[in-house]
Amino acid sequence: MIWNDRFLELFDRCAKRYRAGDTDFTGYYDAKDDALLEEIGYKPREFFDFVEDHCEEGDPSPSTALLVAAVRRDYFRVVMKGKPGSRLLTRDDIPTFGDELGGMAYLPRLLAKAKAKLRGELDPDLMYGCGGDRAFFQRNGGLHPADFLRQVWAADGDDAKVLAWIRS
Repeated sequence: MIWNDRFLELFDRCAKRYRAGDTDFTGYYDAKDDALLEEIGYKPREFFDFVEDHCEEGDPSPSTALLVAAVRRDYFRVVMKGKPGSRLLTRDDIPTFGDELGGMAYLPRLLAKAKAKLRGELDPDLMYGCGGDRAFFQRNGGLHPADFLRQVWAADGDDAKVLAWIRS
């Protein structure tokens, strides 16, 4: 099996446990699962957040979770050379919900989360692709969270490029 098949199998297994009432993700993963998450640059809680939202809200789909993980994995392997990030973006560090860029509320917050997601530096209490992020994507043309991550990566710190992409 290749990593994407293992990812989807783990996602399905965790979703079944969650739906059966086991919402404590700390018991979800065995050594093989931990190795997969390490290989793609994911943290256990980060993976669980997608499973939980999928089970509770129906979104993200397993395929969306996989596509987001693929962007993170590529960034982790190509840019970070397989080395984990060294800091965490916490609730104290992130822009507020009302902060704006180019007249777009929430965009500075989403950009900060996307950059931290790429680096694997999101605090466990923050989630890239949460309900607020998904609402922003829907309000702005039905953007896909994986496409947004790739645009943030390609912009290489130039938030104006991401803003122009959204407006296009």
